[in-house]
Formats: sequence, structure tokens, C-alpha cells
Amino acid sequence: MSATIALHAGSLEHAETASTREPAWVRVVLISIALTFFAVFLLLPLGTVFAEGLRKGWAAYVAALVNDDAWDAIKLTLITAAIAVPLNLVFGVAAAWSIAKFEFPGKRLLITFIDLPFSVSPVISGLIYVLLFGAQGWFGPWLQEHDIRIIFAVPGIVLATIFVTFPFVARELIPLMEAQGSEEEEAAVVLGASGWQVFWYTTLPNIKWGLLYGVILCNARAMGEFGAVSVVSGHIRGQTNTMPLYVEILYNEYNYAAAFAVASLLALLAIVTLALKTLVERQTRRQLQEIIEPSGE
Repeated sequence: MSATIALHAGSLEHAETASTREPAWVRVVLISIALTFFAVFLLLPLGTVFAEGLRKGWAAYVAALVNDDAWDAIKLTLITAAIAVPLNLVFGVAAAWSIAKFEFPGKRLLITFIDLPFSVSPVISGLIYVLLFGAQGWFGPWLQEHDIRIIFAVPGIVLATIFVTFPFVARELIPLMEAQGSEEEEAAVVLGASGWQVFWYTTLPNIKWGLLYGVILCNARAMGEFGAVSVVSGHIRGQTNTMPLYVEILYNEYNYAAAFAVASLLALLAIVTLALKTLVERQTRRQLQEIIEPSGE
């Protein structure tokens, strides 16, 4: 493993050296293309959202955000993320620990299942929950008998959000924990540490930045999810509308200023998430570099 990491680091260093030998015009063309795409497909739409949201002035902008329906959508979005993200954190740590530290039957299958939400359309994942918990679904009659509502209610929204976001934490931790190996944990066990002490004092400090990075990505997806949540929510105003769904409703009602105002709040959350992601990514890169350098020696 150490030799592989050292070879990978050497290859990266060689690639970086080779890239500096390109002619100046090649670098200019490539950078210009990248900046053009960034401006046209990212910066311009983002600026348009804020411009349209503020088109009728600050008073209308604030009024759109403090509206009862808007506030209900904001609260539901935050509640959904507050439930889905911690659950995915627990699953991600457990799955990454199992995959990186142990060999067991079905390990490859578990990795495949972790990646499943990346390949399945969010709309299909929402329909799966309707099939399971809807009025005509597998468990629908039993749920109706016991007066339990999942579809067209908050539990369904939370379940759909968990499904589409659960790979993020695990996928950030698996390569990090595999690169670190298990030598430190084994040494801690030999010295008499319990399982909890090994995790808290040895494993967690080594994965904290990768863990935080995965949580940030998971939270961003949870707050911005539309497809799966749209299928299971029922679009009940003031009850099951998250912020993305509420933006759609406002836009369909031709209330463009309010729609863009709420959308700008989502965009602002995305920008804050991106800033946090950049800071954590820097720390994660530094942590990986600390692992690679001793291995290269």
C-alpha cells in the first residue's frame, strides 16, 4: 500500500512538472475555455437568480422570504436535513470502517449498493417509496389501519432524502481510511484500548476532515433535493413543501419575484457550502499529503 501511494505521489509530481512545459498559447486557450464555461454556465445563471430576486426591491424580497408558506418550506428543509445528515453520518462511518478495515463476504456488493443512488434517478427512488408505503403499496393497508402516514407526509420526505444522500459520507471516508491502513488501530488495541477508545482517539482524528467534507456535501444535497422529494411530498402547501418544491409552485403561479427570492436563498446556502467545502478540502488534501510523504520516505 505504501509503495502504491508513493508511486501515485511520484506520478502526480511528474504530471505537474510536465504540464508546466506546455506552450503558453495552450495554457491560455485551456484557461480561457474553462473561464468561459464558468462564466456562461455558472456565474451568469447565479447572478440572474439574485438579480431577479431583488428586481422589485428589498421590501418585496424580504416579504417573499418571511411569508408563512416560505417560512414553512424553510423549516421543513432544515428539519429534513437535520434528520437525514446525522443518520447518513452514522451509516457512512460504519460502512467505511467495515469496507476499509475488514474482509467479509459481500464486501464488493456493499460498495455497489452504496453507489446505487448515484445511478438511479431520484424520481425512481421516490416512486419506490410510493410503491412500498403508498395507499396501494405493499405496506399501505397496514399503515392506514394504524393511522400512520409516510407518503405525502414528513417521514416520506425524510426517507427519500436519506436514500439520495447516503453515499456522500461513505464515499469520502472509504479511500481515506483505506490509505491510512489499520496499523494505528492495531497498535491501540495491543496497548489495551477498547473499541470505542480506538475510534474516538485514533480513527476519528485521522478522518475528521474527510468526515466533515462528506457531511457538507450530504447537507447540500439534502437541502437541494427536488426529484425524489417531489414524488413523495404531495405538494401540500405549508406542510410538505421544501424550498425547491416551493420555488416550483411560485414559478408555476407566475410569481417570479418570490420564486427567485427563495431560489436566491438556496443559492446563498450553496455558496456558503462551497466556501466551507473549499476550506475542508484544503485540510483534507493536507492530511492526505501527511500520509503520502512518510510513505514516500
